[in-house]
Amino acid sequence: MEIARAAAGLFVRHGLRGTRAEDIAQAAGIAPRTFYRYFASKEEAVAPLYAAGAQRWADAVREAPSGLSVPEALEHAARVTLSPEAGMPGGVSAASWEWVRTLIRLAITSPALRKVWAEVCQEAEGTLAQVLAERAAVEREPVEREPGEREPASGDAGAAPHDGPSPDGPSPDLRFAAAVASAAVRVAMETWAEGTAAATGTQGPAALAMRNLAALRDFRWEG
Repeated sequence: MEIARAAAGLFVRHGLRGTRAEDIAQAAGIAPRTFYRYFASKEEAVAPLYAAGAQRWADAVREAPSGLSVPEALEHAARVTLSPEAGMPGGVSAASWEWVRTLIRLAITSPALRKVWAEVCQEAEGTLAQVLAERAAVEREPVEREPGEREPASGDAGAAPHDGPSPDGPSPDLRFAAAVASAAVRVAMETWAEGTAAATGTQGPAALAMRNLAALRDFRWEG
């Protein structure tokens, strides 16, 4: 992560064209050959930062209170992770949001960095789909019943399956739901990054993501 932070700092200060892989290595205190052991290009060096943000989002959805529905859990995660210093350990500080803005702007305008951003976003969709599958499995767990109360048979209306997530991974419906939710947040981040609004307020990334997710409340999240 130190290499990623060094790369981000140089990109923010000098831009992509003004930064070489050798500059990143020097800023990180490593030899150029060590840099290339981990990254094939200077653009790839910031992938861990993009991925860390995506992981915070997935973790916030996973850790959302169990009583929340899927859309409520997604909105809760947006508030937690996209508001400066909003509560999660290691959250992005208000000052660091300007770094975030620059890195996302560069991902929009640079083909090489856009590829890195797209790959991280695609991987994040898979992670979120797994999180949604985990929450769905918890919701399907059988409830405790009073002595003598019959458990519904598998064919009864309202009976819930007792198995966990499919060994084949999240269902196509959950993968689609994760892609929709991820797109809502990604578009909010990109929209904010392209403008000049502060990270807080009605035009901040959290507010934009909440509006996008609110527009999807009728989406069939559970598949």
